[in-house]
Amino acid sequence: MPDLPNLANLDYVDRVNRAIDHVLRHLAEPLPLEEVAKVACFSAFHFHRIFRTIVGETLAAFVKRVRLERAVTELSHRPDATLTEIALACGFTSSSDFSRSFRAHYGVSPRMFDVQRFRATRREHMQNTVMPPGEGHRLQRLPPGENPDDFVARLRELPPRRVAYVRVLASYDGGGRGVLGAVERLRAWAEPRGLTDRQWLGYQWDDPEIVPLDRCRYDVGLEIPESADVAGEVSTVHFAAMRVAEIDVAGPIELEMRAIDWLYTTWLPHSGFAPAHQPCFEAWNGGPFAHGMTHFELRLQLPVVDMDAPL
Repeated sequence: MPDLPNLANLDYVDRVNRAIDHVLRHLAEPLPLEEVAKVACFSAFHFHRIFRTIVGETLAAFVKRVRLERAVTELSHRPDATLTEIALACGFTSSSDFSRSFRAHYGVSPRMFDVQRFRATRREHMQNTVMPPGEGHRLQRLPPGENPDDFVARLRELPPRRVAYVRVLASYDGGGRGVLGAVERLRAWAEPRGLTDRQWLGYQWDDPEIVPLDRCRYDVGLEIPESADVAGEVSTVHFAAMRVAEIDVAGPIELEMRAIDWLYTTWLPHSGFAPAHQPCFEAWNGGPFAHGMTHFELRLQLPVVDMDAPL
């Protein structure tokens, strides 16, 4: 994210976050610039320039890229879905429109796209970026069917929640300093309001096996009451009630990665569920990173829907 030296720009960040949240919730629908600008309380002319400055790409480029990345997710987890179903669910007007856009972005048609090879290449890049030199192997994928940590997923029904958050737009840059800075900024906002003992969350909107690392967005969140007043750099989002598959994690980053792998590659294909269009949540036990950056204590919460639910 560019430097934002004054309070007016912090308000701009919040308004752009509202626009991004609107896009993600309505990806299957037309998203004209004027409509999204209205959500952010800007004129279309000013919003176009401000969005590009803060996000690093135009709204049109952002919408098309996110639609294509969601399509890759659907290709990964909904192998029986038709191209037309995926196209319409991701906001394209037809399968031919989807195929043209997909080929222009990825170089091949959706039918010829090797999604597993693509994800494996992105996974290797992520491992080598996140871990110190020579330690990327610690995040190698857990093979399907293996469960050396004896993970057990439990289904939970979560109520509607209001969440205050600080967003990090390039969450892998700087070795995680951006995420730690977001934790401190949200804590500084929450402490005088007596909210720090509520549920802290971390959630990444983008799958680093699909989305370039410099485009991955991570939110540091805190569940708050409806009465709490939020403004400036801190934004809010409402999550509807949802069903999640939950796993306890208490250990280093590689344990969390194995838990995520097990959920997606072993538990999910045999569960009768598909991933919902929501991020996978880290529900921290206590505050985020309370035990430092090498030992995490949290619950992973993967939102799911019935496999036969509409895309």
